[in-house]
Amino acid sequence: MTLLEGKNLTMVFGGLTALDSVDIHINKGEILGLIGPNGAGKTTLFNLLTGVYSPSRGSIYFKEREIKNLKPYQITRLGIARTFQNIRLFGEMSVLDNVIIGQHCRTKTGVFGAIFRPPAVREEEKRVKEKAMEILEFVGLDDAAKEKAKNLPYGKQRKLEMARALATEPELILLDEPAAGMNPQETNELIELIQKVNDAGKTVLLIEHDMKLVMGICRRIVVLDYGKKIADGTPEEVKNDENVLKAYLGAALDKEVK
Repeated sequence: MTLLEGKNLTMVFGGLTALDSVDIHINKGEILGLIGPNGAGKTTLFNLLTGVYSPSRGSIYFKEREIKNLKPYQITRLGIARTFQNIRLFGEMSVLDNVIIGQHCRTKTGVFGAIFRPPAVREEEKRVKEKAMEILEFVGLDDAAKEKAKNLPYGKQRKLEMARALATEPELILLDEPAAGMNPQETNELIELIQKVNDAGKTVLLIEHDMKLVMGICRRIVVLDYGKKIADGTPEEVKNDENVLKAYLGAALDKEVK
């Protein structure tokens, strides 16, 4: 079953075409890798799928609903969450509060409830806190719930970003270079967490430069180069695709995945 589909996606900034007629689909339950050299258009595609940009041309469907003109918060409510290349945590807030904030799109408390705090609001606050702790336990950060987010080691900050995204209750989670800056141990823990997220029923779209990670965890890979899609297939098919090898300067890709 196709969960999300982008058709003829084109994004033009002034005279620069960042994406050129890209078709992409994501099947429910899969881990899809999105790779390509720097400047290939990967993050631009993420920004289109999450409502940061509206495409110059093309359409985007999530569960067969057109979403290309929706705002990011509306797309989040529909069930699409993301993380970013650069960590965007609330550093002065606790780890727990960062995850609680992630649940905002699923809560019902308005201004009146926040001021007067009737029983229904207090009950919702209790449920939100319990849910946040469950998510922190899921990603392995429950013992750090009271710490300030900025005091976490880098790898755990990445996990917290994923926890906050999971707090929005997504069906599809987009991870933008989650292994960037990680050491080998942190990367291995990340791989286990991504697989755990997928096993829990979440569909994953992953941008990553670590080819060993991508080839090891993704069941299908899409490759962009200069804003165009040049390949779409299994890791083995992509690894041996002539256009992909050219984009990665020949043997460089093969060397990275060995």
